Amino acid sequence: MVFLTPLILLGLLAALIPIAIHLIRREKPPKLMFSTIRFLKKTSKKLILFQHLQQIFLLLLRSAVIILLVMAFARPLINQSVARLLDADPQSAVIMLDLSMSMQYQDTFAQAKQEALDLLGGMTAGDEVALIGFSDSAETVRELTTDLDSIRAAVDEIPEAGFGNTRYLPNLRLADQILEASRFENRAVYLISDFQDIGVQSTDESWNLAPGVAFTGIDVGAEESSNLVLTDVRSPDQLLEDATEQQILARVRTTGTLYLNKGEVTLNIDGQMVDRVPIDLGERSEEVVTFTTVFESEGTHVGEVRVTGDNFEIDNSYFFTVEVLPKIRVLVVNGESSENWFDDEGHWFGLAVSSGDESPFELEIVEPSDLSAASLRQSDVAVLLNVGDLSSGQASAISEYVESGGALLVAPGDRINPDSFNRQFETIAPAVLQNQDMSGDEYLVIADFDRRHPILRPLDSDWSARFQGHWRLIPDAESDVLMQFDNTEPALVEREVGDGKVIFFASAMDLEWNNLPLQGLFLPFVHETLRHLVQPELKQRAYQIGDSFSLDPSGQAEVVNAVDANGNGIQFTNDSFVTQAATPGFITTEVDGESSRFAINILPEESNFARTPVENLYDSIINPDTNPVRSREVQTAQLIEELERPQRIWWWILSLVMVLIIAEAIIANRTYR
Repeated sequence: MVFLTPLILLGLLAALIPIAIHLIRREKPPKLMFSTIRFLKKTSKKLILFQHLQQIFLLLLRSAVIILLVMAFARPLINQSVARLLDADPQSAVIMLDLSMSMQYQDTFAQAKQEALDLLGGMTAGDEVALIGFSDSAETVRELTTDLDSIRAAVDEIPEAGFGNTRYLPNLRLADQILEASRFENRAVYLISDFQDIGVQSTDESWNLAPGVAFTGIDVGAEESSNLVLTDVRSPDQLLEDATEQQILARVRTTGTLYLNKGEVTLNIDGQMVDRVPIDLGERSEEVVTFTTVFESEGTHVGEVRVTGDNFEIDNSYFFTVEVLPKIRVLVVNGESSENWFDDEGHWFGLAVSSGDESPFELEIVEPSDLSAASLRQSDVAVLLNVGDLSSGQASAISEYVESGGALLVAPGDRINPDSFNRQFETIAPAVLQNQDMSGDEYLVIADFDRRHPILRPLDSDWSARFQGHWRLIPDAESDVLMQFDNTEPALVEREVGDGKVIFFASAMDLEWNNLPLQGLFLPFVHETLRHLVQPELKQRAYQIGDSFSLDPSGQAEVVNAVDANGNGIQFTNDSFVTQAATPGFITTEVDGESSRFAINILPEESNFARTPVENLYDSIINPDTNPVRSREVQTAQLIEELERPQRIWWWILSLVMVLIIAEAIIANRTYR
């Protein structure tokens, strides 16, 4: 038996009132002294016993009346399947727990875990539950199971929220897919989050949960919040030795519901504080702070810009690296020097290489006769400008220099003997020189080039240079054609030889065969070519939380050892040494004995604590065909009431009460008459 209003059953205590009254009024007969008892009538013992039993029966009648009245008002229901009734509608549910960085604010995540445990506590043994711990993607997933203790243990095992971004839609899709395999028709999604506005804005209004899937949002976000965050830091990625002072710009913003206008920003280089700047935002929401510093020594320097003045330190730092490189030593072999600078072969090239005080190159120009193996070893890149009279020993020295890791740029001119040249550089040349092509009054232009190549990617613009003369090149099978004339002949060809590189330019580097030195692209073209020959392509060293990248910039390492910002070793599950940025700070790696650092930074938008009502997300994802969801208690109560309505047991109880009241009146009248 169950009752629709079980609290009224407390009235059963009133059944003790008649008993208490009976005990209180019970008195022993008094003793009286009479002179004689001959005038008193003797009473039978049986009559006294009968009256005593009448009083007990009357007491029971009065208590029964009270008990039956209480039970009638409690509205009893007799059903043989009460156990099944209380669990008449088992549920398939997915609990979604937000693990994004904003959940680390104060005790938000602790409240979220408690809400998840409370939800599990309200489930019954017949329910099946799944768990999704998410940020920008699902980080913890437990499939539907009736083992609620395992889900409870999974919630307890999550120590804290992570640093990911808030993305509701992809994880709601996952929850919807999980419920497709549910056993019960009563399906629901419970989302526990601080409901950041940035996460709701990314939802797709054209997508809805499946029909019949209920949605309940549980908001655990702080009503009031305050925060200072570094939204952006601009610093150089790569510098040369002896570079002048560098500026580092940091943008500070106040977020949250409470406005903060004062703080302090510090710059640390290699663990040492370099500068400290107080900030006063006034009525502004952000301010740009400028630091000036010098990176003196060669190598990789690590930097940190940090803001203080709030109580949320997780997003107070921005990390970066600066690589200081030595200047590139360029050895130019001038095959046609002249006292007249206009006719000098190396004049225009030298002007492009070392035209400024801050040139990244150290230039040395020699005559062909002065070229030696020693001078080659002291340089990073050798440039042959119209050099056609090298000895076999010099040619061999150049070949050995390239094969051992040196770099060579060749711009042939009218002094080149193709047969001799091809024979001397057969093992390293990216192309065979065929013959000179002088167009006379006509000219060629650059028609096509590899826009993805490191040399030409920064020079993605129209080439207006005119070429009256060039060498016809037949590229080697192992070479890459980087640039072509409009007659489809190669203009720039590259080949890797051993550990070195060789590039052939099909024309001269002066004004004798073309007007390229007079074009604006000439200087960057020369600079990018020399850099490419000597320095490896600049690899990205700064990433954000959630980015996947390889810790092997060369792509050729066999063993990579790495630790994250917390000092924990990184385990790789692939041969490319790809990892995912998960913790802000520096990842330190050792690749083939060479150490390097990768800066990992938080996502600035996750520091914006602006929130949105749960109803906004509900309205955007709930299916129009889904009826409003009633709680388990409401459903059970309604079902009990529907079953109780045709029985009307309380009517019969009240009828019995009326009979008992009449019987009590009759018996009481006879007993105390």
